[in-house]
Amino acid sequence: MNIFAHKNRLLQLLNLCHHHQHQWRRTIVKVRLKWVKNRSLDHIIDKETDLKAASLLKDAVKRSSAGFLTAKSVADWQKLLGLTVPVLRFLRRYPSLFEEFPHPRWPSLPCFRLTETAQLLDSLEQQIHHNHENDAVERLSKILMMMRTKTAPLHSLQPLKWDLGLPDCFEKTLIPKFPEQFQLIKYPNGLTGLKVSQWREDLAVSSLQRMNEHRESKRGESTLVFPMRFPRGYGAQKKVRSWMEEFEKLPYISPYADCSKIDAKSDLMEKRVVGVLHEFLSLCIHKKTKRNYLRSLREELSLPHKFTRIFTRYPGIFYLSLKCKTTTVTLREGYQSGKLVDPHPLARHRDKFYHVMRTGLLYRTKGALLEDADHADADGGDVSEDEEVETSDEFCEDDVPDSDSEDE
Repeated sequence: MNIFAHKNRLLQLLNLCHHHQHQWRRTIVKVRLKWVKNRSLDHIIDKETDLKAASLLKDAVKRSSAGFLTAKSVADWQKLLGLTVPVLRFLRRYPSLFEEFPHPRWPSLPCFRLTETAQLLDSLEQQIHHNHENDAVERLSKILMMMRTKTAPLHSLQPLKWDLGLPDCFEKTLIPKFPEQFQLIKYPNGLTGLKVSQWREDLAVSSLQRMNEHRESKRGESTLVFPMRFPRGYGAQKKVRSWMEEFEKLPYISPYADCSKIDAKSDLMEKRVVGVLHEFLSLCIHKKTKRNYLRSLREELSLPHKFTRIFTRYPGIFYLSLKCKTTTVTLREGYQSGKLVDPHPLARHRDKFYHVMRTGLLYRTKGALLEDADHADADGGDVSEDEEVETSDEFCEDDVPDSDSEDE
């Protein structure tokens, strides 16, 4: 089905929903599931928390006019970086990236600059950003095209630059290169927003639409199937299978379509929300992001107030983690055996970056630097993805803190 035919089908579907909303009221009997811990995905989140912090510190050193950071200047960054240890201790953990030296004027003040290895890694990263610039533009465009007003506050997008694979200071380095695609605007409150100037029909196709073949439901509407990867034991339960079969029968609403005519309390709207979250995570380099980043865009994405329940209600699609004192949501289909199924070139580079971090840490603790990177496990361990532990209490929205302690 081509894009225009799909658009016409979608308009017909929305009109049908408007005239027959009673057909899509909450009629599906949902099963309350217990939260199941996934050690493999938790391990990835733990690893990439340090990886992201080191990368952000690298960028901060580059932005510094002095070419280095002082221990005093980063003392308050622990929460910003999502670390569970002081920033000074974190910097000293990775001498392969950050070289410590005394301040030129105050010798007792520790300072940190990038090592030659870190500079080399950064030059390789910048080359990847340059080679895949159009990919970054398309990814950012699709994020904005999902917004209700096709606009998002810049302060809500900046924390997502790591997840979306955008270059540092993208509003200054990337956006000005594409004036026909993006526009910086001012909100009435004085804050800056980023708007997509050009609607591209070729981008208004979700990852689910691209990967799935259409099949006809009993209602005669075109429907798509979400990949399901349940925690151990859930997929075999008859009540869970019955629930998911009913869910899959509902028409699929594109995350790029207007949803204003859909009843907010209907099953159809819930499936639309699942589709939006699925698409958002699909656009993330590591197929995951922090819940609070999504919360800052909740109204623009037309998400319900307590949208976290969607993640726990559909554990075959999403995994919600409380690792590293934050709430992170991951798209299950993005990982297999503890690794990304289809890693972006930037994700591959970050694996190399993390390897250098690990070998630097081993250098300090064991007195020897690993010589052959091919013999080191960039993932930091062989944790089985199937090694899951069921908790004793049911996991619900009220169990999750209102705000993450380290979110930017």
